[in-house]
Amino acid sequence: MNHDATPATAVTRPERRAFRSLHRLRVRWAEVDMQGIVFNGHYLMYFDTAVADYWRAMALPYTESMRTFGGDLYVRKATLDYLASARYDDVLDIGIRCARVGTTSLLLAGAVFRQDELLAAGELVYVFADPATQKTKPLPQPLREVLQAFEDGAPMLSVRTGNWDELGADARAIRTEVFVQEQHIPAELEWDEADGACVHAVAYNRIGAALATGRLLEHVPGVGRIGRMAVRQPLRGAGAGLLVLQALMQAARERGECEVLLHAQTSAASFYARCGFVARGPQFDEAGIPHVEMVRGL
Repeated sequence: MNHDATPATAVTRPERRAFRSLHRLRVRWAEVDMQGIVFNGHYLMYFDTAVADYWRAMALPYTESMRTFGGDLYVRKATLDYLASARYDDVLDIGIRCARVGTTSLLLAGAVFRQDELLAAGELVYVFADPATQKTKPLPQPLREVLQAFEDGAPMLSVRTGNWDELGADARAIRTEVFVQEQHIPAELEWDEADGACVHAVAYNRIGAALATGRLLEHVPGVGRIGRMAVRQPLRGAGAGLLVLQALMQAARERGECEVLLHAQTSAASFYARCGFVARGPQFDEAGIPHVEMVRGL
């Protein structure tokens, strides 16, 4: 990533491999014009959608992260270079990367690919400003560091494991948001005495925000039980849940357990299946939500 305050005047034509963040979408009927191709204005919508995925890939929930940074980003300039046509039902991958960081602005480069074919390239110049006054401000150093680390291929999340005294405040905040507020699980069902005896795991982003959590307790000798797995909504699909799950399975291995089980919400069962868990027994109701027991050997 080149640190230069002056954006390039010509849109470059990048290759697919230049992008760490790629958002996949399928062209809808409403997005094609009378010529049967994607209307030119929709490419900006595609880029804007992919930018949201870019922030998710950096493990930065956009709204709260901007509050932490003390400002917000505003589009100053958008440039598009149309090379070939996307058509109805095409599967497209929209790449976004940070190409340049200036004093108060940053340049995001975008590209639209159909497989390896480059259909369009673009550049979006954002300025960092005070939302109240709309006056520009220097880009915060923590934001610069996250952008640089992401483009360098560094991990965006880290996981800490520990007891309730060490991690309980962050775990409680995530579980309250996900289970009590979002899923409407009664608070009296969410909190129990087991928290004090569990190994807890919490995933943090590079600016210290807690984004996902889970816990491990002994089910029976030699078998661990993973539970209270929760990922904050803005980061779902970004790998935070997988890192927490892996950390808890590693904690179970270190305790000498040979198997772990969990009660998966049926909507999340496919995630656990991809992680090697196998469903066991019939579906059942827990806290008003359908679940299935799943197990995996260690």
